[in-house]
Amino acid sequence: MQLLPHVRPARLPSHLFTRSLVAPTADPFYSLWAEKGSNPMLNRRLGSQGFGASVAAMTSFPPQRYHYFLVLDFEATCDKPQIHPQEIIEFPILKLNGRTMEIESTFHTYVQPVVHPQLTPFATELTGIIQEMVDGQPTLSQVLERVEEWMGKEGLLDPSVKSIFVTCGDWDLKLMLPGQCEYLGLQVADYFKQWINLKKAYSFAIGTWPKNGLLDMNKGLSLQHIGRPHSGIDDCRNIANIMKTLAHRGFIFKQTSRRI
Repeated sequence: MQLLPHVRPARLPSHLFTRSLVAPTADPFYSLWAEKGSNPMLNRRLGSQGFGASVAAMTSFPPQRYHYFLVLDFEATCDKPQIHPQEIIEFPILKLNGRTMEIESTFHTYVQPVVHPQLTPFATELTGIIQEMVDGQPTLSQVLERVEEWMGKEGLLDPSVKSIFVTCGDWDLKLMLPGQCEYLGLQVADYFKQWINLKKAYSFAIGTWPKNGLLDMNKGLSLQHIGRPHSGIDDCRNIANIMKTLAHRGFIFKQTSRRI
């Protein structure tokens, strides 16, 4: 979840893709990525073609490092001033094929909060989630069991299959999930402990930091925003669309973040 603070793509200057990018944060994994992950030949090629070249004109794109990307975006209880602890109330995952960048499967459920079971008007206004959508839904503990079952069914737990979660920011997997699990005495599965922060990936590809998250990334790529802002499943669809666009234009996604 992000808090508040198809068209002719614009042709961006080629120098954006040839200069070294200064990491927007002190994250050592992002710094390592910036140092070792850049491909000057690819950047020059993207720059000479115009990074805003039509996706339709791109007949192929480089293979990704992962078989699948698991796009995730939580929505959580919230208020002004903020309530504690926050609890996840929407838990969506899109399984994105790393070769085609198409959505192959969806996991989606609303979640019953247990500490603050009654949603605030602020949370409903922000997310569009009403009380009836969470009442009687599985708790986080039950949802995590269902996620494990879904991942097994989808072949994502096979050691030979490389997959990684993707989020818009680090909040979902660095703070929200581990924080709630700690509060409830639940274990966090290892596959939730490393991920791709799309904001960092986008800034590495484009050269500018998307201050307003998905809105800025869609605008920067001349993409139409899908659905309702702060709907978890719609945010996942926007993330997937942005990833597909970047991949078709030659970008290779790499892990940016992890939690030990």
